[in-house]
Amino acid sequence: MAFVFVAATQAEETSSSLQLVEQTEGWLVREGDRDVLFYQRTAKSRDGEFTRAHYVHPLYSLDGQVLTEDFPQDHLHHRGVFWAWHQLLVGEQSIGDGWVCRDMVWDVTHVEPVTDAGSSVALRTRVVWKSPQRTNAAGTPKPLVQERTTIRVHAADHDARKIDFEIQLLAAEENLRLGGSDDEKGYGGFSVRVRIPEGVRFTGAGGTVEPQLTAVDAGAWLDVSAPYDQDGALSGVTILPHLSSPGFPQPWILRRERSMQNAVWPGREPVQLSTESPVILRYRLVLHRGGADRERIERWASQYAEQ
Repeated sequence: MAFVFVAATQAEETSSSLQLVEQTEGWLVREGDRDVLFYQRTAKSRDGEFTRAHYVHPLYSLDGQVLTEDFPQDHLHHRGVFWAWHQLLVGEQSIGDGWVCRDMVWDVTHVEPVTDAGSSVALRTRVVWKSPQRTNAAGTPKPLVQERTTIRVHAADHDARKIDFEIQLLAAEENLRLGGSDDEKGYGGFSVRVRIPEGVRFTGAGGTVEPQLTAVDAGAWLDVSAPYDQDGALSGVTILPHLSSPGFPQPWILRRERSMQNAVWPGREPVQLSTESPVILRYRLVLHRGGADRERIERWASQYAEQ
């Protein structure tokens, strides 16, 4: 049985509604008669491998095209909109690799649907990270990280839609550290595995950005635009890290083909998570029609910074 939570919204002069629909594997967000995104709550694998949960896929464009990929053949561990890290350590012991879905379990213990009186809906989640490499005396995996994440979807406004992610990470063990890939790239953190058709364009706060093997400095935001729609028209997604997020402005790992786009944090050197005060990572995705309009994106960035 599906349970539907509806929030009345107003966009321009046309009345529409955002809906949260509970399904067997997670939650579907819809606006009117169009799907917006799906939150994958339950564990999902490919023939028993690359098991993961707690991510967004599919993510849809304003015109209903699927933007993201899950289990892409070139990197089966990639999945839609996700946040994951290669290095998870207790002391000097490596106990899991959330990026490639090895020795990691995301136990989604609670999802609370939230319908506001305004023009957004949200999913508030509680997730416990565990690993078979770290168990108690009975052989049961111990909690490693207590995560609380809120995914907030705003009603489409003109030719854009905002989607916010707030990710809180609190260590459940002392001396627990989190880090990106242990190489010169250092990738890890908030990532979007978006389709990359021919003609993709990367734009940062300073202008056009050319992907490199290692992280690049694109500034406070990054836009990926391409001919995503069926008629070949440009549309895209802007990634806005919030200035309160650690490492802001974060460097970017970018790829023109067969990979994800990643706002890098913390990089190659692991950082210790506190057992008392969570690390808070905040990001906004803006789905838009048309290419990257830097003046418009700067307005979006300023509005987000003020929140």
